[in-house]
Amino acid sequence: MSFLILGAGSWGTAIAIHLSRLHSQVTLWDRNTAHIAAMKKSRENQRYLADIIFPDSLMLTESFIKAEYMIIAVPSHAFREILIKLKPYCSADQKIIWITKGLDPENHEFLDQAAKQILGENISCAVLSGPTFAKEVAQELPTAVTLAADNKILGENWVKQFHSPNFRVYFSEDMTGVQLGGAVKNVLAIAVGIAEGLKCGANAQAALITRGLAEMMRLGAACHARPETLMGLSGAGDLILTCTNNQSRNRRFGIQLGQGISPEAAEKSIGQVVEGIQTTREIYLLSQRYGVEMPITQQVYQVLYENLSPQQALKNLLMREPKQE
Repeated sequence: MSFLILGAGSWGTAIAIHLSRLHSQVTLWDRNTAHIAAMKKSRENQRYLADIIFPDSLMLTESFIKAEYMIIAVPSHAFREILIKLKPYCSADQKIIWITKGLDPENHEFLDQAAKQILGENISCAVLSGPTFAKEVAQELPTAVTLAADNKILGENWVKQFHSPNFRVYFSEDMTGVQLGGAVKNVLAIAVGIAEGLKCGANAQAALITRGLAEMMRLGAACHARPETLMGLSGAGDLILTCTNNQSRNRRFGIQLGQGISPEAAEKSIGQVVEGIQTTREIYLLSQRYGVEMPITQQVYQVLYENLSPQQALKNLLMREPKQE
């Protein structure tokens, strides 16, 4: 069995390391030839995942190759582009999964819709998501995730490829719910980070996580996601992790916003893609399309795209009329 991981950021690299411990033919691809050359020389990803040496079996390439299993690990804004590049290498029975968290910014759709549009309606797709920090996965620390697929046999096959004693994989047939949870949690992590930057305290952060989960559930109901999915690893689990630990880029980004740093400067200082910036816009537009009330998401959107100050965003949330929970 051969595996190709597309995208050598921290998460793609961690998954490549994980899979190469389980399988003999694993290749990590990135379009940045200098990045690939540096990793070939050092046998580690010094830029995004320093001090974790690659298994000897992990191969690196800057050229597309055909593989039985293909794992897409690029940011959501590059997802459509990578699918177009991938199409000539795909057969009708190609096994494709993505670990990307976000929505398609071109058509404001879930990523499986973009995949079907580009690769054809008959292609079988899967998504892996859950409470995961790349470094901990690469270090073989215990992790549990959800893997959803539109084909049960394919999904269970993917589970077998990823599952290990330190990487527990649960199967789901709810593609929408798994994708939605992985997207919304980044928006809410920015909100919680802003509260931390404003020195609002632990009470406020707990309230934002809880009310944010309620927003996720309302949007999930409108999109026909299953409530149990959003209360599981790929929903509540990922939300808790991303909102409460500073390994989260989205939380760190929000902290800087709360401290008065501009979005542009904050993202630049982090040095990696902050997925929640783009995703905030997509989730806000999705909520508007379905007429779902998402006040926390709306305030984060206005901070990022309408120059609302974090202080005013907080006031706007606190000044809302009392209501039944």
